[in-house]
Amino acid sequence: MTRTRVIAALIMAPAAIAAILLLPTQWLAALAALVVLGGLWEWLKLAGVDDSLPRTVLVMLNLLLMVLLVWASRGDGGFSPVLFQIVTLAGTLGWVLALLWLWRPGFTADHRPWTRALKLAAGTLAVVPAWCALCLIHSDSFSALSASPEPGANGHRWLLAALALVWAADSGAYFAGRRFGRRKLAPTISPNKTVEGAIGGLVAGVGVALAFGAFAGATPSQLPVLALVAVVAVVASIVGDLVESLLKRQAGVKDSGALIPGHGGILDRIDGVLAALPVFAIGKDILGF
Repeated sequence: MTRTRVIAALIMAPAAIAAILLLPTQWLAALAALVVLGGLWEWLKLAGVDDSLPRTVLVMLNLLLMVLLVWASRGDGGFSPVLFQIVTLAGTLGWVLALLWLWRPGFTADHRPWTRALKLAAGTLAVVPAWCALCLIHSDSFSALSASPEPGANGHRWLLAALALVWAADSGAYFAGRRFGRRKLAPTISPNKTVEGAIGGLVAGVGVALAFGAFAGATPSQLPVLALVAVVAVVASIVGDLVESLLKRQAGVKDSGALIPGHGGILDRIDGVLAALPVFAIGKDILGF
């Protein structure tokens, strides 16, 4: 299993990095939409939507929402990022509210209509803002999602930094947890996660964010605020991971799917990314790095 996991990672990582660095924002947005909607497909199954037809309808409605966001953002003066920023901010606030869900996970344990509706709404609030954040970060200027970024724009590098910090945090948490893990982080939700692992993930994520931030063009004076945003983004990625763990626990499954050999489903790979990207995008926009 470990060998399969490594081989799959060695295939996926270069492909993802190449797409981020080489594709124009429109094409990357289309590719990212396929990925996050694949994750939403698995989220809906965890939420109790077992039949393929209603799941397909719900996924297509979310795709329609993405298309409408792009359409409504275009005008005579070019592309306006305002709607994308509002949706990204809404997603960030949604993950803050998710802390209440993790604090009282039992209130969604019963498969009642209102709990299912809550999980369905949470899926949209997780996926669409993350996609909007990805588009904003990759377009860099926050003023136009164009195939030809402004001169000097490094949005592709900043997106790589945002994703790399999540990947590093995930790996750091795994190895630190195995080596030093003693205290359980959320035993009723994910028994294998530890406080020590979370600290290790935080250190790894912030370190990688600073390194990739410098690669993206951050100045020495911007590194402290970048570190602050990275800390919050790593914490958000942990929240995203825990929310997916809660969904799986309440659905009685180990993985969200079996699409990726050794890694489970798409949602298993992007749960932390869904939460971290809106936080990173808002932080980047407000603090101006």
